[in-house]
Amino acid sequence: MKAAYEGFISISFEQNELFVILPEMQFDYAVLHFENLHISKKVKKLLDKKDYEFSVNKDFKTIINKINEYHLDSWIVKEYKNTLLNLENYQGSIDFELLTCSLKDKESNEIIAGEIGYRIGKVYTSLSGFSSKKRKFNNYGKLQLVLLAQYLEEKGFNFWNLGHPYMKYKFDLGAVLYKREEFLNIFREQRDKKLNS
Repeated sequence: MKAAYEGFISISFEQNELFVILPEMQFDYAVLHFENLHISKKVKKLLDKKDYEFSVNKDFKTIINKINEYHLDSWIVKEYKNTLLNLENYQGSIDFELLTCSLKDKESNEIIAGEIGYRIGKVYTSLSGFSSKKRKFNNYGKLQLVLLAQYLEEKGFNFWNLGHPYMKYKFDLGAVLYKREEFLNIFREQRDKKLNS
């Protein structure tokens, strides 16, 4: 918790009998300021279809399990998963909240995209996510990202920390690159602020 408050994203490492939670020292961050959100033409068409249901904080275990099914090398191993689940109803001195979101296909009732992350103050940080590999759900992962960005903006978040800047989709979404010192400056400004009521 303290590591997250200081701007670290913690992952886990497991080998044989060893399990360690590792706060990452990132040099660069992908950050989405909501006024920069870019919605592609393909995603705009999906927005209009309304054949999906977007929700936040519905089923933590299901989302984590879906992430682990999608990522064969997922770092959300059993001990880390249990740590996250223990934080579901956290109440402490740090203004922290665990969040999940999911995108469900209305016809099949299948969860086709989702992610887990957390809020500190007015900043949302992504941990990991997934999207269906079925061809019929092409671009629904991007739709989930857009819907989450819109939700975060509506709820009064200041920005979205997308973490590592090595994935193109983050910049396609409208993210900008921050060096660690620059990121920590904007993060510290927002971590003790309260969301709009």
